[in-house]
Amino acid sequence: MKIALFINTSWNIYNFRIGLIEGLKREGHEIHAISPTDEYSRLLIDAGIPHHPVSMEAQGINPFRDFALVLRLIKVFSQVKPDLILQFTIKPNIYGSLAAAVLQIPVINNVSGLGATFQKKNIVHHVASLLYKVAFRFPKKVFFQNEEDQKLFIESRLVSKHKTDLLPGSGINIQKFAPAEYKSNGPFIFLMIARLIIDKGLMEYINAIRILRLRGIDARFQLLGALDPKNERSVNLKTIENWVEEGLVEYLGTTDNVADFIADANCVVLPSYREGTPRVLLEAASLCRPVVTTDVPGCRQVVKDGFNGLLCLPKDVNSLAEKMEDMTKLSIEALRQMGLNGRKLVENEYDERLVVEKYLSAIKQLTPALEQAAHAAPQLVGTI
Repeated sequence: MKIALFINTSWNIYNFRIGLIEGLKREGHEIHAISPTDEYSRLLIDAGIPHHPVSMEAQGINPFRDFALVLRLIKVFSQVKPDLILQFTIKPNIYGSLAAAVLQIPVINNVSGLGATFQKKNIVHHVASLLYKVAFRFPKKVFFQNEEDQKLFIESRLVSKHKTDLLPGSGINIQKFAPAEYKSNGPFIFLMIARLIIDKGLMEYINAIRILRLRGIDARFQLLGALDPKNERSVNLKTIENWVEEGLVEYLGTTDNVADFIADANCVVLPSYREGTPRVLLEAASLCRPVVTTDVPGCRQVVKDGFNGLLCLPKDVNSLAEKMEDMTKLSIEALRQMGLNGRKLVENEYDERLVVEKYLSAIKQLTPALEQAAHAAPQLVGTI
């Protein structure tokens, strides 16, 4: 079967979906990637995954401007002629579903997070809800990464309950992210890994650092992640440089070897406002590092308070600072045990092999419908 993955960046496919792609290939499926071109598109091609570029803006939802995206997707889907499309992130889920419906190509969607769209009930929220409600009539299956997002969509009647199922995030390669020895010498190192946007809790992290500095906490505070200048909620480079000059934080830039930085840290911090299943928390747990994160959907599924990390209140600087300080007061033995607990949790619930099995099971269940669609689709494609 020819299966296409449609995501908003090649970076996402290469970093988060390679395990899924390899699992599908082992079952004999032919895999294609559809995404905007970036520096990782060539890496996909080098890995033997045909890449089909499509122009799209990663941020913002404007149904009038994005109508042209649907037309572009119809063209790309017609050229690739997949039997099934697996879609991830907001725009592929919405507009990819609409384009695939025109061509009668079955899709399986993955709601990997709701972003800022569902944090406030404003006009953007209502427009996005309407688009989801229309687009999600067509997928054969919609995966969610936590029960709260799934419940929200079902209760808001954005998707039929019988179409939905849960996934353990994007999963984690527990062999690649193997346990790392916990380092006890030197000052305590906190590491936040995230896109540099407000909704990841970046300002809370910086202001918590200010509090801890005033309290005389002997620690290093690091920040690893990419700038996102096209996002209206982003923090610019000048602001980051000012924080560095102030002595608040060490900015580490970006990397393709995040495991090395996590292994050097004593605790990973993610004060996000809402997540699907945050990849960085899975990576930290897999490497046996305790975590401080917010008690919000997505984060609290991965981190059990007092077991493999500590939970703080969302958007609460004082709560975050308190939990970070509490972490520095734990013994090395307690920190190591938290790390081991996280590793056990990941092995049992978040191994990427579980994600592959879920997709293979869904594909197997849908096979009769997919075969029927495969016979119908070429007749329609030829008319486009």
